[in-house]
Formats: sequence, structure tokens, C-alpha cells
Amino acid sequence: MARKPSRTLTEAEYRLMDVLWEKGTATVAEIHGVLGEPPIAYTTALSTMTILERKGFVKHRTQGKANVYKPIVDRDAARRNVVDFMLSRFFNDSPQALMLNLLQSEKISAAEVQRLQALLESDSA
Repeated sequence: MARKPSRTLTEAEYRLMDVLWEKGTATVAEIHGVLGEPPIAYTTALSTMTILERKGFVKHRTQGKANVYKPIVDRDAARRNVVDFMLSRFFNDSPQALMLNLLQSEKISAAEVQRLQALLESDSA
């Protein structure tokens, strides 16, 4: 049985989307040319773009012999998808449980505590 496509981006997909979000539109060759380390094969970039289109993150138009890809999900929406996935999968749909986990596992400065406190107070007013 085929695996259900993920609503979130894999690390490899994110690398390509990051380039596309920066450029706005690009061909696979343009994306592949600026990927940096670790390198991936051109054919891997091509197949990943096909997967991203199937998952609904990008669309393409044909220009000459090349497909020009454009993101149709913005970076913030992709981030929200990841947070929504984490909430449902690991935190029983509880934003409070996620926040408590983050606050307990990370050292934060006094300035960050004040900023969080101000945000919480402004939302409860």
C-alpha cells in the first residue's frame, strides 16, 4: 500500500522550497545551482519538485523546454502546518503542552521572559 503524502515538508523538500521562496520562481536547474551543501543530484531535485507539486506546495508553467516552478504555499503557512502536525501528533492538540515543553527544555533570558509575559497579558486583556 502506498504511503499517504505528508502535509509537512521533509528536510530535502524544505531545502528546495527555501530557495523557491527566496527566488519567487525558478527552474529545477536554477534551484539545483544554489542548493549548497550537502549536494544532491539534479535528478533528485527534479523528482523532489514533482513531489512538491503533487503535495500542493508548488505549481509550474512550461517555458521553452524547462518547467518554471512557483510556490503556492507561503513559508508561514508551511510553518503553521508543521506546528499543527506537532500539536496533533505529539501534544494531543494542546498548544499549552507544546509551549510548556519548549519553556521547560530551553534556557530563556529574562528579556525573553518579559516579552512572553507581555504577549500573554495582551492576549488575556
